[in-house]
Amino acid sequence: QVQLTESGGGLVQPGGSLRLSCAASGNIFSIISMAWFRQAPGKRRELVARTSGGTTNYADSVKGRFTISRDDIKRTASLQMNSLKPEDTAVYYCHATVKVLTMDSWDYWGQGTQVTVSS
Repeated sequence: QVQLTESGGGLVQPGGSLRLSCAASGNIFSIISMAWFRQAPGKRRELVARTSGGTTNYADSVKGRFTISRDDIKRTASLQMNSLKPEDTAVYYCHATVKVLTMDSWDYWGQGTQVTVSS
């Protein structure tokens, strides 16, 4: 079994910054990709940023403001969010595609962390 534990959400004023962190633990052989998704009330979950094999990609709405990083030794991923806007308000979910000890690959989700951007 693999667990993803998120931290770092909270309330921030427009223009402010937050950093989200996600730590993977459990029966991990290797991590193929890590990503952050978000879901605002009444909207579907959307990809925010992903890192895989040294490549990163971002949603157009966050390009230039958000940065995803990954530490393969610590098995963590972070999302640095700058110049936050009210429309960034959502529950943010960590996602990982993991090769487990049986050599199968599975997708895992964190429990979600609330980010609220409001004055």
